[in-house]
Amino acid sequence: MYNFVMKTLARFVQERREQVGLSVTGLAKRSNIAPEIIDEIESGKELFLPVTIRQNLAKGLKCLPEEIKKYEKDFSTDFVPLSVIDSLKELILNGAGGLKCPKCGADLITKVEKMYDLEDNLVFHPKAHCSKCVFQIH
Repeated sequence: MYNFVMKTLARFVQERREQVGLSVTGLAKRSNIAPEIIDEIESGKELFLPVTIRQNLAKGLKCLPEEIKKYEKDFSTDFVPLSVIDSLKELILNGAGGLKCPKCGADLITKVEKMYDLEDNLVFHPKAHCSKCVFQIH
């Protein structure tokens, strides 16, 4: 029997943070990333990181961005049609509730993130992740 546990992005970040002796708040400050984002990564809600977050996180964790990237979910193997994703994004932006995962049918956990573009305009960005499988909209 093999006693092999596949390391996830969440586990890697949490273990590495503890190795360098930082709290979530300490890592957030060192990485210039909101503590809420670190919490989402460590809780497994974020499976793929934008390049800037990965770079800042690597700086805070004293590792290379490539070390983080190897634990991220590869979404190229997920075959949910783009039209379905676009439809879900529109429903999330319009406040629809009770949405289901297009891969497994479980509940989708959704939110609308408020962000600012380069010209300081408020932009609403729909996000979702499945409560059971790895499906997410980021």
